[in-house]
Amino acid sequence: MSPLGSEWVPDEDGFPHRNAARVVVFNAQGQILLVHGHDREDPRHHWWFTIGGGLEPGEDPRDGAVRELYEETGIKVSADDLIGPVLYRRAQFEFLAVTARQDEHYFVVHTDAAELSDQGWTDLERDVLDEQRWWDLEDLEELSQTTMLTPAGLPELAPRWRDGWDGVMREMWEGRSPEGQ
Repeated sequence: MSPLGSEWVPDEDGFPHRNAARVVVFNAQGQILLVHGHDREDPRHHWWFTIGGGLEPGEDPRDGAVRELYEETGIKVSADDLIGPVLYRRAQFEFLAVTARQDEHYFVVHTDAAELSDQGWTDLERDVLDEQRWWDLEDLEELSQTTMLTPAGLPELAPRWRDGWDGVMREMWEGRSPEGQ
């Protein structure tokens, strides 16, 4: 089993791989919710990212996004509340001294929820996640100058998603070329 967990299975190239769903969450003030995390194997490696995680076997990405949002924040929404998918991202990255691959469906949701909870966090999440925080979109560009933001281009994408999705699902490859699918 990979140090990442049992849901990560070797892909055709032998890399631990999983499918995931992520949620870009906006509050009533138009702020975006991000999570700050670090790699316990390399504490210098840290980043801000959107809510989400691995899909359970047979789980639809929309249902996985709803489940992950509740587990990681305590915010309850229905699958019908989600907008998108707005982005499909294929990523290859280093985490826990492992090169891993993840395919992600991103959804957008707007919420009036004010309270955040970490009660649904796994042991690994408790170990590597540092905080959840609402950010003004105007601060994302400056943040991206000092800290990695995931997905890439979030400062440009977030205002489009907050103010009304154009109906186009974008595709992104990070750390993997489209040929190296």
